[in-house]
Amino acid sequence: MNEAASGEGRAQEFEKALEGSYSSVARFEGYDRTPVEKLQHFLHSSPAAVPLIVLIASLVVFALVIGGRFFSPFSLTLILQQVAIVGIIGAAQTLVILTAGIDLSVGAIMVLSSVVMGQFTFRYGLPAPVAILCGFAVGAACGFLNGWLVARLRLPPFIVTLGTWQIILAANFLYSANETIRAQDIEANAPLLQWFGNNIRIGNAVFTYGVIAMVVLVLVLWYVLNHTAWGRHVYAVGDDPEAAKLSGVNVNRMLLSVYTLAGLICALAGWALIGRLGSVSPTSGQFANIESITAVVIGGISLFGGRGSILGMLFGALIVGVFSLALRLIGTDPQWTYLLIGVLIIGAVTVDQWIRKVAG
Repeated sequence: MNEAASGEGRAQEFEKALEGSYSSVARFEGYDRTPVEKLQHFLHSSPAAVPLIVLIASLVVFALVIGGRFFSPFSLTLILQQVAIVGIIGAAQTLVILTAGIDLSVGAIMVLSSVVMGQFTFRYGLPAPVAILCGFAVGAACGFLNGWLVARLRLPPFIVTLGTWQIILAANFLYSANETIRAQDIEANAPLLQWFGNNIRIGNAVFTYGVIAMVVLVLVLWYVLNHTAWGRHVYAVGDDPEAAKLSGVNVNRMLLSVYTLAGLICALAGWALIGRLGSVSPTSGQFANIESITAVVIGGISLFGGRGSILGMLFGALIVGVFSLALRLIGTDPQWTYLLIGVLIIGAVTVDQWIRKVAG
């Protein structure tokens, strides 16, 4: 007992090798960041911050230049109405770009879905709810085809969607015979097709159901992307597909689900498009694919995938809407809108590259 008690205070033989060594707990050495580095880290951790700052700054500047005519509830809600379709299509584009892909066919899928909804109602006499479901089925099938070609055949998303864009556009014109279904006929026989054109008025503010659908869709997708396993897998696939695969993520299944969901969202945009136009036109929405990519890029979502926020896409679409309306109220040439949007796109990509240096 005495030997054991006395041995407790003495170091054992193998412990003598550690005598004199550093005994403090290991820790990371910190250093004082410069204000620029702190800003860089803040913007990197908050991808929607840059477009939000630009949106607020542009609202303030145009409010000072134009005055109350611009900063009225009617004008501000008019901006929302103008960007509703782009916002919905942009949500679909956001999902695809987060996986490091791109979808050039979103506009064509939207128009084909709206044409199917209209033609199935008026050509075949189907009830409007059934025709709408058929339009959603067509949108999902187009998205599934894109996903299958990208995931199973491993074809580049740009090439795949460039091809399906042409195919879907041609199918749209061939099937519809370039026939427009008039708003009066839809209003009299199938008003459900125009449902997203209805609105709620609060004072001078006008909120169409299409605007409400866009906001709800973006909020739901924001929650899904940030608080569900599926959403985190979308980011993981876009950031590094090999690492995601080694972590147990079924990359092919994820890509299929993302492209199919994007097709469904495009069909929703097609239904909202009928509500906005009142009619079904196979020639509408021809620039929706470019407008959706513009909203995504200005919204700070990286074209390399794996980084960005869907809220940023919404802010990006609103920035374009603010510039378009404000320049129209000022009375400038419409070409200035394209010029400034081009500057914004290049500026957004430049800022994105600057922020990515933090992770580099």
